[in-house]
Amino acid sequence: MDDDASSLDLDGWVAFFSRANIPVLRHTVHELANLRASAGQCNARTISSAILHDPLMTLRVLAYIEARRSKSRQTDITTIERALMMIGMDPFFNDFQTLPLVEDHLRGHPRALLGLLKVVARARKAMHWAREWAIYRHDLDVDEICVATLLYDFAEILMWCFAPGLAVLVADRQNADRSLRSVAVQAEVFGAPLYQIKQALAQEWHLPQLLITLMDQVHAEHPRVRNVKLAVDLARHSAHGWDDPALPDDFKAIEDLLHLSHDALMHRLGLDLIYAAAPADRRD
Repeated sequence: MDDDASSLDLDGWVAFFSRANIPVLRHTVHELANLRASAGQCNARTISSAILHDPLMTLRVLAYIEARRSKSRQTDITTIERALMMIGMDPFFNDFQTLPLVEDHLRGHPRALLGLLKVVARARKAMHWAREWAIYRHDLDVDEICVATLLYDFAEILMWCFAPGLAVLVADRQNADRSLRSVAVQAEVFGAPLYQIKQALAQEWHLPQLLITLMDQVHAEHPRVRNVKLAVDLARHSAHGWDDPALPDDFKAIEDLLHLSHDALMHRLGLDLIYAAAPADRRD
């Protein structure tokens, strides 16, 4: 839809994505088919684990359960496992049998497919770190932290999927000039920064307010929000290697969150040898 997308603003994107049939990864469909075939041996936790490898599938499940919310339900469903328990195993497999595939949707757009898969891989890595840190912090609900981290960049993933030409243009501009601010480039190309599109869509789809808060850095004074944001930042800044100039600030912020020494954090991240061999100015 790139020809039409170039004239969209924030409200236009919200309207468009609200009508879109969001595809999921082929691997997710295969995993769910295997779990359906062995339904007697799987449970909500098993199925949840498969869904949480795919931000788009995670988004579909949360939007699905909120769209069917009964007037009697007062509490938000903030994790995929709880959503599955609410839906039920058989209804879930019946209602999620026929799903559009990302790989089919982006056939003919190999650069966009690669870009999307890179963001998904980054989201998975961020979720892994966020889970580890939440457990270390004795967070009251680690799964909520995981869902919020996985979905943090869902607007970027949607752009790679539905506006591949524009997403490639943004990536090319940022790669050509690393000093450009992401928000400025996104506003120019997409008509609005991705964080605004994310927040507006989360409200439009009635995603749980807790998850919206955890994905909003405006609330960064809260340790749970910092847990999510720092994992996302670390995954983004380390995506091309461990020499990004933003990483020292990331490390310091993570050390403050977890009350760890620098050496202890390097050990937890598996970076002992890399940073021990680095020049002194890179270790500061």
